[in-house]
Amino acid sequence: MRKPSLGAIFLTVCLDLLGFGLALPFLAEVARSTFHTSSLMGTLLASSYSAMQFLFVPFWGRISDRVGRKPVLTWSIAATALANLALALALAYGSSIAWLFVARMFAGFATANLGTASAYIADITSPKDRAKGMGLIGAAFGVGFVLGPGIGGVLAQIPLNGRHGPWALFLAAALSAVNFVWVAAGLVESLPPERRTKHAERRLAPIDVKKTLEVLADHALARAVLSNFVLILFFSGMEQTMRYFNKDGFDMTLSQTGALLVVVGLTGAAVQGGIVRRLSGRVQDTAMLKVGLVLQAIAFGGITASPSVGRWLLYASGVVLAIGNGLTQPATSAFVSKRAKEGEQGVTLGVNQSMSSLARATGPALAGFVYDALGIRSPFALATVGMLLALLVAAPLHDAMGLPPKFE
Repeated sequence: MRKPSLGAIFLTVCLDLLGFGLALPFLAEVARSTFHTSSLMGTLLASSYSAMQFLFVPFWGRISDRVGRKPVLTWSIAATALANLALALALAYGSSIAWLFVARMFAGFATANLGTASAYIADITSPKDRAKGMGLIGAAFGVGFVLGPGIGGVLAQIPLNGRHGPWALFLAAALSAVNFVWVAAGLVESLPPERRTKHAERRLAPIDVKKTLEVLADHALARAVLSNFVLILFFSGMEQTMRYFNKDGFDMTLSQTGALLVVVGLTGAAVQGGIVRRLSGRVQDTAMLKVGLVLQAIAFGGITASPSVGRWLLYASGVVLAIGNGLTQPATSAFVSKRAKEGEQGVTLGVNQSMSSLARATGPALAGFVYDALGIRSPFALATVGMLLALLVAAPLHDAMGLPPKFE
């Protein structure tokens, strides 16, 4: 009988995020140019997507603690295929940007499964190897950013009905369909019935406020989650305004923007799939977190200065940003996972993912607003300050080597 494996969940998350990465280079800009919206309205597409994830990540995490990880992943991936198909049709034939918002919000509801995927990894790894396992999700993000933006940037230039972008989204829908078949047939359940939370409350509300407050009552967890929130708030704003910045500041094409994101993705995948795996168990999770935040502060400062210096600084800063983010994300997930109570991996990681989704819901909107109001450099200058604030929040955290994390 086959056993659950990190490789299997890596493939699942990788295909999921590859579909997400396909839309990254063009969706906000195409919304701005095709539907004649402001930069803020274009970034609100990402905000609406993440707002739905904020609402439903803890819900799916709670359900997965009770029924297992595989059923949640299977359903969510099937719904993602339908959402990508709807978004492609709305982009090609829609008469109003409202249809893009409807499709994007449904996609956010469907793809609120990263907390469940993180719980799958926590189920099959020891605390010592947890950061190594969580690094696979980061590596999957990297692959999604390596292949997705590059392919999406090329496909977005092939029009359908005179509009750019639908072909990339049709491919995203097809990848989700392939992923559904793989999960249904090839993914082994990681949470046996005897380890499930049999008496969990059956609630329809997407947010369990009581459980969230219980999780955040742990001061170390609260600091880790807050630091991650601040980090993602500004990082997500960068993701959604980078295309605007590249076009307005450097006159780059969609494919050139995709190429930049490929460079960033390759670096992130190398860090999370290679360096973090080697450092896991040897270097404290909190040390990786703090170093990563410092690197990202430096990188955002470089991006801010790049229009005055040259495109080479933009690319160099993107690499440094990917290295820093590649250290922080698996380290934070590992720290949070090790603090979780037995039987509550799904809900605890779900709370962290939910707060991350709240940051992704507000970050693009904030970045889009300041981009319009204060100029093209403003989101990245603000992100520089944000990384330093996240570092200040995380500074008191410490985890002893070989022992459960503690708060000092």
